Amino acid sequence: MIQLYEERRPPITPELALRVAIFGGVALTLFAIIFFRLWFLQVLSGDKYLAQAMGNQLREIRVQSPRGYVVDRNGTILVDNRVGIGVQVDPQKLPPDGPQRAILFHKLASVLKIPVGRIGREIKRQRKLLPYSNVTLKTDATRAIYTYLFERRDQFPGVTARPLFVRHYPHRDLAAHLFGTVGEISPPQLKLARFRGVPQGTIVGQGGIENVYDRYLRGRDGATRVQVDALGQPKGELQVVAPHQGQQLKLSIDLDLQKAGQQALKDAGGGLPGAFVALDPRNGEVLALGSTPTFDPNLFSKPVSTRLFKQLNSKANGAPLYNRAIAGLYPTGSTYKVITATAALQSRIITPSTVIDDPGSVKIGNITFKNAGGAAHGSVALRQALQVSSDVYFYKMGAQLNGVHGEPLQTWSRRLGIGRQTGIDLPGEFKGLLPTPAWRDRLFRKHQTDRPWSTGDNVNLAVGQGDLQATPLQMAVAYSAVANGGRVVTPHVGLDVEDAVGRALQRIDPGASRKVHISDANRQAILDGLHLAASAPGGTSADVFKGFPRKVFGKTGTAQRAGQGDQSWYVCYVPDGRRPVVVAVTIERGGFGAQAAAPAARLILSQWFGIKKKFVTGQSRTR
Repeated sequence: MIQLYEERRPPITPELALRVAIFGGVALTLFAIIFFRLWFLQVLSGDKYLAQAMGNQLREIRVQSPRGYVVDRNGTILVDNRVGIGVQVDPQKLPPDGPQRAILFHKLASVLKIPVGRIGREIKRQRKLLPYSNVTLKTDATRAIYTYLFERRDQFPGVTARPLFVRHYPHRDLAAHLFGTVGEISPPQLKLARFRGVPQGTIVGQGGIENVYDRYLRGRDGATRVQVDALGQPKGELQVVAPHQGQQLKLSIDLDLQKAGQQALKDAGGGLPGAFVALDPRNGEVLALGSTPTFDPNLFSKPVSTRLFKQLNSKANGAPLYNRAIAGLYPTGSTYKVITATAALQSRIITPSTVIDDPGSVKIGNITFKNAGGAAHGSVALRQALQVSSDVYFYKMGAQLNGVHGEPLQTWSRRLGIGRQTGIDLPGEFKGLLPTPAWRDRLFRKHQTDRPWSTGDNVNLAVGQGDLQATPLQMAVAYSAVANGGRVVTPHVGLDVEDAVGRALQRIDPGASRKVHISDANRQAILDGLHLAASAPGGTSADVFKGFPRKVFGKTGTAQRAGQGDQSWYVCYVPDGRRPVVVAVTIERGGFGAQAAAPAARLILSQWFGIKKKFVTGQSRTR
């Protein structure tokens, strides 16, 4: 029989059968995976994805909240808000890319007085940060711009003008360094823990108390919930959540005293740079604090040009943004003698009755140190040395304190707040420089100075000269400690967080004060000397305070600065059962302490105690 070809074909090989089995198993596995995945998505997770799909139809547009008000200790408004006109663009309603959009941007740039390229950049930037929100091109447009755009709405498709809250400083440059500024939150700030959860585009404090107390002042933004179609086009508003204004902040500042202080700097300093601090020595409440030249913080309520920002930081213009009250580092001149006296008395180098001869000069090492003007005061004890500001007396104190175990001059300086931050609730405070033997010797080893520490360095420090760098606030704290019996207060500006009607919600804790021991006898001797300096014949500020109805304890200072005229200083304390005050004033290139700083202090004190203001210039030629 003839066998057919198909019947003669060999059976499937084992290798082929294995491959078919493997292929079939893989196909079955893949089918099972797809089947179970579809079952998981549609059966187990169906509700979840349905909710997400519904969520894609909703968008939330943030509504800016107004910042809280700032008031002084008497409830007078210092900082508030005003309603400005914001010019915004809705990108969804703009003409498509091309000639029409280019024409619109050119017309809009001409109206707003901004570069045309900035419009496109701002749209891209803000849309990336805040999708579905309108893009703000100008935050404080004029009424004329608003009217122009309103009357030509058909020529500016997608362009709207709506009210926005703008931070307002009604007293303009008054206390500008204290209040600080506001601005849009920056990318580095978004990474800080204190701004966790704050969205892009939020206006936050950038300086001063606006920054320190931002979490209270910022408020809570509202939102408008908008329904959109599949292309993201808005279809209508569904819900509006109203914004909540920030809380009110009450400061320790007295508005009238602040005005008087800044005017006193202007009158006594003649436009020269300077600073002042008025402090309650009992608790550290800052009653007034100012620096000149100053600036108008309203400028920062809208974007500031690079050119203007450079001008405000320019040394040629006096660096108006520089807060000299807490960051101005200066030698203090003879105002430092109070600290030197405390160190010498407490370390028992002298007693209040120790008499030292002042022939007008003293030779220490190979250097001769002289009194200002070469005056010779004869035999003086501590009280008289402070009264006439005998440099020779304190030169000898500096020499005797040098090399003493424990470095009493540096130790007491630091205890009273020199060379360390005071802890005030304002950003940007400098700790200054308290020169010590270890500091200068370290620089010498590193070849950063020409010599190691010497007795002359301690002599200079004793009269507030040499490498010393201190701030007006530090000197006010040091004098407060002597005045109040040895309590080194923490100066503070914030008092209370309040609701919109002024009810206290939270008392601000300034932090604990430090206690240093100054014997009553030593403290009284220093205060006696300061009172003589402001009242007795020959006192360095007696001419300035002649006829002043309050008891003043004050010390002039005239600090020499390389390449500049003498710096004028005055620090004083006036006791009162209800309203005691310490005032520190310094004026760059102001000359002798009695010529500029002391008259400014008198004007400040006159305001605080309700005394008729009288500008008096001292005639003393001592430092």
